[in-house]
Amino acid sequence: MATPLPDVSVRQWEYLVAVAESPTWASAAAEVGVSTSALSQGLAELERRLGVPVFERDGRRKVLAPHARPVLDHARRVLALSGDLTDWVARTRDGSTGRVRVGMIDVAALVHLAEPLRRFRIERADVDLRLVVAPSSELLDQLRRGDLDLAVGVRDDGPEGDLDAVDLLTEALAIYGPPGAVAGTPATWGPWVLFPTGSRTRSLIEAELRRRGAAVDVVAESNQPEVLGEMVRLSIGWTVLPEAQATGGPEPLRRLVDEPLVHRHLALHRRAGAVVAPVVDELAHAVQRPVTTA
Repeated sequence: MATPLPDVSVRQWEYLVAVAESPTWASAAAEVGVSTSALSQGLAELERRLGVPVFERDGRRKVLAPHARPVLDHARRVLALSGDLTDWVARTRDGSTGRVRVGMIDVAALVHLAEPLRRFRIERADVDLRLVVAPSSELLDQLRRGDLDLAVGVRDDGPEGDLDAVDLLTEALAIYGPPGAVAGTPATWGPWVLFPTGSRTRSLIEAELRRRGAAVDVVAESNQPEVLGEMVRLSIGWTVLPEAQATGGPEPLRRLVDEPLVHRHLALHRRAGAVVAPVVDELAHAVQRPVTTA
């Protein structure tokens, strides 16, 4: 039988997250509204209850130990789920519809799901709908922290851990190049202007380029497809984008290779096991429809 988790309070988890995300212990204490000594005592008690060291010395200050990252991840999940329950209780008690905080990557918010969002805003004008547009990794971090209720982003091939994901659509990404560029063979492709290193889409693109024998010589990066498109028009490099973002607007990009380079899956992500308000479920259902873009 597994050993039960020690009796750690939500407040102690809050202390841990504050220290991890603040530049100093003093600023962390201010963030959670306690004195520095109270913060220190609370975290010392957290370590005692866990029975493992959570912090280590870095000169004169204490920092989170690398091996304690799972403890911090657990703390963030606890706070996010506690926040979900608190919101649900408040909305149930006073009968308010409350708010929905949804994050989407740009192509989802501006193209694929613009109509469901517009319709939801009209039909549920009583709901405070808050939209955040950002890269997938940033949105999922916000979702895990409890800053978002839903997030639409690129789905990872592997398990999402503490998140549930439902596929929404599949979109093709193709190769676009500057004026005068010739497709030739993969060995002649590039140089490239791509999404930043670490993004899920960038990983898909790089893996497929290398599989085809193309060199991945990246000369510029941007999270914004419009910026990548402008760099292509300025002949800085080639890029890989969804057709909706490459061919829209007054100056569509020129596609160099007929077939798509790669496909990516956009999914709706939620915190696993979260207690959510009915209106959050309403928006989730509104954006879930079978769509496949060529």
